[in-house]
Amino acid sequence: MNIELRQLRCLVAIAEAGSFTDAAIDLGISQAAASRTLASLESALGVRLLRRTTREVTLTATGSRVLAHARRALAAAEDVVREAAAGPARLRIGYAWSAMGRHTTPFQRRWAAEHPDIELQLIRTNSATAGLAEGACDIAVIRTEPDQHRFRDTIVGLERRYCAMAADDPWAARRSLRLAEIGERVLVIDRRTGTTTPDLWPPAARPAIEYTGDIDDWLTAIATGRYVGVTPESTVTQYPRPGIAFRPLRDAPPVPVRLVWWRDEAHPATAAAVGLLTSLFRYPSR
Repeated sequence: MNIELRQLRCLVAIAEAGSFTDAAIDLGISQAAASRTLASLESALGVRLLRRTTREVTLTATGSRVLAHARRALAAAEDVVREAAAGPARLRIGYAWSAMGRHTTPFQRRWAAEHPDIELQLIRTNSATAGLAEGACDIAVIRTEPDQHRFRDTIVGLERRYCAMAADDPWAARRSLRLAEIGERVLVIDRRTGTTTPDLWPPAARPAIEYTGDIDDWLTAIATGRYVGVTPESTVTQYPRPGIAFRPLRDAPPVPVRLVWWRDEAHPATAAAVGLLTSLFRYPSR
């Protein structure tokens, strides 16, 4: 079954105009062409969409249902056209939970000042590629290694790891912690977008592990006092929450922060985004 947009436009035009004659005028075609187009749609669907009399044209019950879908399909097609037309005039940066950490606001402000002709959008998508694989963004901020066959990436900075715990946990009175101490606790990990893996500990010293599906559930679990978590510094700045305390892990390796984009299609502003974010990590006070 092949349905064409011109057929859907014809159905919508007839429904809105109330006649083939007026619909044909709106579409810029002949009445005969409008009739043939509608007939071809009915034939393709195998249903009757309109009741025709000498005085009026009305939708059948099936026609009313198809009309609703036709309008949505045409709106979606217009969105595709607008998306393609936006092109380099807009840069969508995806992130899964903490964007660029403490550099998020400085990045947004400097981008607006330095690239006023390119609209910046930050889009949160709870996926491993922060929306890149789903088509929700042009480039993404991630803190895990991407699929090198599909994507290119560059490390723009490093973030210190912190231990997250309930605010009334005895560890909250400490200035810092060591990874080995966490081996004695139950560790909760965000399975979908988290940066923590059991490989941070030797096999014989790994903590018991539970999993959650996103950052909010992760924080809620830690607030109960039954679990602790390990997370990059960006979580500390972007997700302060009553009932949660964060303490640095003095012997944990830092987390690489990456910008990632499609290997076969880079947005024209990718290099500018990489340069700006890299400079913010290197010289945060500028």
